[in-house]
Amino acid sequence: MSFPDHFSLSAEGYAAYRPDYPDALFAELARLSPATDLAWDCATGSGQAALGLARHFDRVIASDASTAQISHAVPHPRIKYRIASAESSGLADESVALITVAQAIHWFDLERFWAEAARVLRPGGVLAAWCYGAFVIEPAIDALLDTFYSETVGPYWPPERRMIESRYRGIAMPLEELPFPTLWMEKAMMLPTLAGYLGTWSSVQRYREALGHDPVAPLIEALRPLWGAGEPARVARWEIGMRVGRRR
Repeated sequence: MSFPDHFSLSAEGYAAYRPDYPDALFAELARLSPATDLAWDCATGSGQAALGLARHFDRVIASDASTAQISHAVPHPRIKYRIASAESSGLADESVALITVAQAIHWFDLERFWAEAARVLRPGGVLAAWCYGAFVIEPAIDALLDTFYSETVGPYWPPERRMIESRYRGIAMPLEELPFPTLWMEKAMMLPTLAGYLGTWSSVQRYREALGHDPVAPLIEALRPLWGAGEPARVARWEIGMRVGRRR
């Protein structure tokens, strides 16, 4: 399978350090869905969204084009993981009530994905794509993180990152758009956790490959005096950008 694979080399870190989505997100999707028998989590990565769906749906098909990502997914009796691309899922026609794409639709061939979604989504079914971009902790720390994001590794972001920065608002979704409440993710981070999370960024990986050294370590040292005595856990917060539509 040919796909823009920015994450297989960091699959273990992705599973360990990425934030979890709030249960309110999945509860609302279950409410909007015409049924809760089967959901497809497309480009599941290591299964963060699939695990959330499994609390509300009887079965979840969780697919990803990356074997490395799937190998780090957490097993669950309601989740069936499979290797498949977003554009060719192998699912039956009109078989799923809900399709979710968490932090991944910007990597897709959208024309082919919309066709695949239209094929597998049953009438009245729902498709939800969401993303999260920069996070906030507190102003002094945020200022250094912003510089790191936009200047240090800024030139190494793939061009698709712009779709996340616009919270997917520029994507033309061929479905009836549905309103969705504004939700936030939170994750308690100590400095090593923050370093691990930053290491999962595609820009950081591309920086390391291009320049042969790590940009994260100097940032962590600069943050250390701002972090507080004893380097306690601090709460990072991400606003979730949602696009949700229904098939008529």
